[in-house]
Amino acid sequence: MANQLGKRYLCESCGTEVLCNKPGTGELNCCEKDMQLKEAKPLPSSD
Repeated sequence: MANQLGKRYLCESCGTEVLCNKPGTGELNCCEKDMQLKEAKPLPSSD
């Protein structure tokens, strides 16, 4: 999996969050596990 510029990655074990500022190949690891891409929070509707 390639690391994507401007995306945040999250360690589900300890809560460490990483912001990718240089894209490339490879994997981000923390606590001996792969870090997961953090999903964007949905914006509230403006009804």
